[in-house]
Amino acid sequence: MDIDFVITWVDMDDPQWKADFTKYSGKIDNSKNEVSEARFRDYGFLKYWFRGVEKFAPWVRKIHFVTCGQKPEWLNPDHPKLALVNHSDYIPTKFLPVFNSSLIEIYLHKIPDLADRFVYFNDDFFIINHIGEDRFYTNGLPNDIAAFRYNSGMGLWSKCLKNNIRIINERFDKHEVLQRDQDKWFHPSYGKKANLTRLLRPYGKFVTLITPHNAQPYLKSTFEEVWDYAGDKLTAVSTNRFRSPEDYTQELFRTWQICRSNFEPYNTYKNTKMFPLVLRSKQAIKAIYDQSYKLICLNDNAHIRNYTRVMQEIEKAFETILPEKSWFEL
Repeated sequence: MDIDFVITWVDMDDPQWKADFTKYSGKIDNSKNEVSEARFRDYGFLKYWFRGVEKFAPWVRKIHFVTCGQKPEWLNPDHPKLALVNHSDYIPTKFLPVFNSSLIEIYLHKIPDLADRFVYFNDDFFIINHIGEDRFYTNGLPNDIAAFRYNSGMGLWSKCLKNNIRIINERFDKHEVLQRDQDKWFHPSYGKKANLTRLLRPYGKFVTLITPHNAQPYLKSTFEEVWDYAGDKLTAVSTNRFRSPEDYTQELFRTWQICRSNFEPYNTYKNTKMFPLVLRSKQAIKAIYDQSYKLICLNDNAHIRNYTRVMQEIEKAFETILPEKSWFEL
């Protein structure tokens, strides 16, 4: 079973990126999450992502490194498992340049030579312990947790999730899906995370699903199905160079995949953890040292106190568990 990894990255210090960003936006604004410094900055941890893959997930077929044409100086472009992917390789030229991660994600299935099964990473998701293919796929299907969560609808991201669910409710009958796959929606491994699903079972519509903010396995066919059904809507929002409350996100594809029964029940939270660094930097650093999880997310924020010191401590932790250069480094 061939499995690829896809990772997106940006270097906000690149002169061309800065020029394009200024042309279409004007400036970094830390009061607005969609154009804050935390959304684009990089502290140099990317090499540890590649070291983690080489050491803990050597089975991956290929890594598709997606940028706007950028490449870290240290990255070895000749590594046989590495494919450098420019946005222009798979996103229609008329929508470029783009600074909207949601747009970058909804076209992922168009990446050349992408395997039918692929795992999508943001550049703040890291593998810190040995992980097998069975963490992501079982019997060829993506592992995932099907459970509802509360969505206030307030804020840009929450509004985008509401957009996703409107399409899901147009296409799928909730009662039919839950009746057909009740063993998947109410799997014992979910524990308390299934409580809201049980409570809302009589309700006639889907609501937002729990969204584990970490590496997500997909079937390429899922993206193709969603585009066949809602391509007009997805194309319409592709003009949004920056995040917009009108956007659809990768959660649309994930939820569609679950509603199509193209998944196996798996409580991803048992070996996956998202650390908001503005609140839990110490816990994140300890988790890296202890290798407490297989996958972690180090969620940046423009308002982290003692930012430089926190980043230095994280780097020390990574250097402790991944001290050797990978073959992805020159």
